[in-house]
Amino acid sequence: MDAHARMMYLPDTMINWPWPRAINPHFEDVKAEVDASFRDFKALSPDSQEAFDKCDFALLTALAYPNVSREHLRIGCELNNLFFIFDEYTDVENGAVAKDMVDMVLDALHNPHKTRPEGECIIGEIARQFWARAIQSASLSSQRHFLETFTAYLRAVAVQSLDREEGHRRSIDDYLKLRRETVGVKPSFPISEMGMDLPDEVFYHPVIAELAECSTYLVMIDNDMISYNREQATGNDRHSLITTVMSELGLDRGGAMAWAAQYHAEVQKRFIDSLVKVPSWGPSVDVLVKEYVYGMAIWPRANHCWSYEGQRYFGTRGPEIQKTRLVPVLPKVNRKATSAVAKVDVANVSIMDTTARRGEPSGTRVEAGLFSPRKISVVRPMFYR
Repeated sequence: MDAHARMMYLPDTMINWPWPRAINPHFEDVKAEVDASFRDFKALSPDSQEAFDKCDFALLTALAYPNVSREHLRIGCELNNLFFIFDEYTDVENGAVAKDMVDMVLDALHNPHKTRPEGECIIGEIARQFWARAIQSASLSSQRHFLETFTAYLRAVAVQSLDREEGHRRSIDDYLKLRRETVGVKPSFPISEMGMDLPDEVFYHPVIAELAECSTYLVMIDNDMISYNREQATGNDRHSLITTVMSELGLDRGGAMAWAAQYHAEVQKRFIDSLVKVPSWGPSVDVLVKEYVYGMAIWPRANHCWSYEGQRYFGTRGPEIQKTRLVPVLPKVNRKATSAVAKVDVANVSIMDTTARRGEPSGTRVEAGLFSPRKISVVRPMFYR
């Protein structure tokens, strides 16, 4: 990328979020174990494995579950690896193949002690080993909640693949309905409850459900803003809030970012307002509810911190971009494949590391409208009013 690269302005959405960064003390030890174990699957080509390692999904897990036990942190790490490898594999498949992969993963989860068929896609074995380990220590209630929410996630990803195959562009309303499932946040919450028996009357209570929905939206909006540059470079930006807002509302990239940031602020308020509505179920249950609600509150902070501390979206420039809010627009990447494993090409954004650093030259161009003082009017999705 040359020194006259275009720059995007990335709004800071989490500056007023009251839950600070925290990290699990078992992070380093568990990361080493899980990373080594995942590499043994040989699910990726050497180049893609290197890019995958730089993402540091164990860091995301440790930030999202700062208080869970060592074993449950390990399970959370394996879940995040499953999420992201499933995402990478289905990103390059059509709807029919993605649906077959969904069925394969569901079969593995419901039959964790059954040997996977010879020649099957490695994701089946990754899912089987994850769940075989999880059920040894996870409470029965958390297992039920995980299977329910993870099934919804899997089926939504298959719909996303079909959308991509057919070139279907959704409205903002329809996009958010699908994206709140494909982002995979709700199936992540049960990791926080694996060490407790959270009653169904708590899990399904309207106020708890609203908090879960708000946390999901905060992660989803932030992720779509932060990942947009990577997705547009790899051609996966059709399933993106930024692209959807640009298309429906006729905004430029900067206007869509501002729209998303303002929507994010509104959802933050909904979450905080809902906290005072959480009922009491008695002292013994309330202590569990407090821990579970914290798990939902810390997820947006965890995702935000990891996005800049890991290298999935910004290479080594994450901390710098977090300060300057300026992101070099990446060039389009031509993704080629010659085999099943090579077909899954984890984008390496290290090209960003070689672009001009802080104090960009005078020729650097920041996209028009990004610093405009105009107020962007948020058109609230119909189903979320």
